[in-house]
Amino acid sequence: MAARDLPASIRGRFPIFKRKVYVNSCSQGALSDSVRAAYQRYLDDWDERGAPWEYWVELMEAAREEFAGLIGADGDEVAVTTSVSAGVSALASAFRFDQGRDTIVVSDFEFPTIGQIWHAQELRGARVVHVPAERDGTIPLERFEAAVDERTALVAVTAVCFRNGSRIDVEGVTRLAHQRDASVLLDAYQAVGALPIDVRAMEVDFLAAGVLKYLLGSAGLAFLYCRAEHVKELVPTATGWFADADIFQMDVHDYSPSPTARRFEAGTPPVPNIYAGIAGIRLLREIGVAATAEHVRGLNDLLLEGLDELGARVVTPRDPARRGPLIAVESSDVHALVEALAADEIVTSSRDANLRISPHCYNSTEDIRALLDSLARHRDLLVTAG
Repeated sequence: MAARDLPASIRGRFPIFKRKVYVNSCSQGALSDSVRAAYQRYLDDWDERGAPWEYWVELMEAAREEFAGLIGADGDEVAVTTSVSAGVSALASAFRFDQGRDTIVVSDFEFPTIGQIWHAQELRGARVVHVPAERDGTIPLERFEAAVDERTALVAVTAVCFRNGSRIDVEGVTRLAHQRDASVLLDAYQAVGALPIDVRAMEVDFLAAGVLKYLLGSAGLAFLYCRAEHVKELVPTATGWFADADIFQMDVHDYSPSPTARRFEAGTPPVPNIYAGIAGIRLLREIGVAATAEHVRGLNDLLLEGLDELGARVVTPRDPARRGPLIAVESSDVHALVEALAADEIVTSSRDANLRISPHCYNSTEDIRALLDSLARHRDLLVTAG
C-alpha cells in the first residue's frame, strides 16, 4: 500500500477515530476491527471446540512465523513470550559471568525493565555499565566505544528511546561490539511496525519486541529473537514447560530445553493475545511497514513545523535518521497538558516532563492540525525553545 493512500484506506477500521484524535501509538496502538474480531474468534473456538490445545499451539507457531517474517528471521530463531520482560529475563538467566566477560553495557535510553533485569544479574556476579546521553538528547557512538571493552558480554540498546524518541546508531554499536567479541540485544518495541527492521542487515544477536504498540495487537504477547548460532550455547535457567524439547512429554524428572529459540519460552502461552497479535501483525503487514514509515515521517515533519511556529521546545533530535516515530515536547506541567488535550478529545501520553506524540499509519494531516490547534490554546503549558 502506497504512503499516499494512508490513512483514508484504513482509518475506518479503527473506531476510536469516530470520537477522538489518537496519537498515542508509542503507548499502545489503536484498536482495530480485526483485533476485536480475533478476540471473538478465540471465544467462539473455546466454546465450539472445548479445549483445542493442538489448534492453539498451531496458532502460537503461526504468530512465531508472522513475527519472524516481519524482522527477517527464521521461525526457529524466535521465542513467543508474554512480554519483553519475560523474554529478556530468560535470556539473562542463560548468561554466565564467571568466564572473563562479566560486564553488561546498558544505554540510558533503555526502558526500565531492561536496566532492572541486567542489574538483577549483579546478584550473579554481573557488572553493569551505563552509557549516558548528551545534553542534546542523543548518545553518540563514541560513548559506546568508551564503555565496551574485553570484559563486555553484551550491549543492550533500544531502537527508539521511549522518553524522547531519539534513535541510537544500532548498526554502529553492533559493529563496535562485535569487534570486541560482545553480543548486542536490541529492544525494538518502539520501532517494530513503524520502521523497517531486518535482523540480518543489522546483525544484532538478540531482539525483543511486543505487539501492543505499532504492531496493532494487544498487551500480553511479545517475542525474543536469538540468532541461530547463539541458541545452543545459551541454556536459560528461567524456563517452563513450553521451553522443553517436547512440550507434551511432561517429564517432571528432566530439563531438556528445545534446540531452537523456543528454549526461551516459559509456561502456558497467552492464547487470547496470540489471536489478537496475529490479527494486528497481519493488518500491519497488509498496510506495509515501509509505507507507514514514509507516511509518519511526513506527519512528523508537519508536526515539527507547527511546533516551531508555537515556539515549543522539542527534545527529539531533528535529523530524521536520529529520530523514530515519536516526537517529544517539553512541558511546564505535562500531566496538566495531557489532561487538557484529552478534554479536547486528543489522546497523548507523557514521560519525564515531555509530552509524547506518536502518529501511525491511521493518522491524517487533519489529526496533526487539530493537535497543533489544541496546543496553541494551551501554549502556557509548553516550555519555549531557546
